[in-house]
Amino acid sequence: MTLLRIDSSILGEASASRRIGADLVAALARVNPGLDTVYRDLASAPPAHLDGAVLQAVRSDITQLNDTQRAERTYNDTLVDEFLAADIVVIGAPMYNFSIPTQLKAWLDRLAVPGKTFRYTEAGPEGLAGGKTVYIVSSRGGKLAGSAAETAMDHQESYLKTMLGFFGITDVRIVRAEGLAMGETARTEGLAAAASEIVKIGGRKAA
Repeated sequence: MTLLRIDSSILGEASASRRIGADLVAALARVNPGLDTVYRDLASAPPAHLDGAVLQAVRSDITQLNDTQRAERTYNDTLVDEFLAADIVVIGAPMYNFSIPTQLKAWLDRLAVPGKTFRYTEAGPEGLAGGKTVYIVSSRGGKLAGSAAETAMDHQESYLKTMLGFFGITDVRIVRAEGLAMGETARTEGLAAAASEIVKIGGRKAA
């Protein structure tokens, strides 16, 4: 069984999503013996954002690409292949200005390759990357979960679930720490909530 861990926070060791993600991966490893982990840090090695040149390299016939475009294509294929090969994916996704880090958005854009993670049919889009479990490690400075504001202001968890659903992934689970910028009491409660969820996950197999 293979686990792909993605980090996207720009805060390094100060990042809550990185610490929570590491704890989650450790818990999953305990209940899934022999788990093979692949790690990608999108903040330290960010994918180039999608532009015309990248799109051409990713979606054109490879025989028509020049050397620079072939290198871009090889890199993109690596991202897609490691995502498709994973049985479990852990995505560290802090909320930045009600959305996700741009590096994480760039990674998702790179995964959206027709014929690999999705395809269009006469009945509409069909996801091709199902059969895996994805954990979203969500960290937030404020509190939104369960509130009316969440519907209007959450372009973090909602966007990730939409994209993963588009790829055909239906088993999406949230490990959330919120209220982290609302004082020590709220921060402690938010981190404790995430830790409690990890304890539950550590008592059962992930998939």
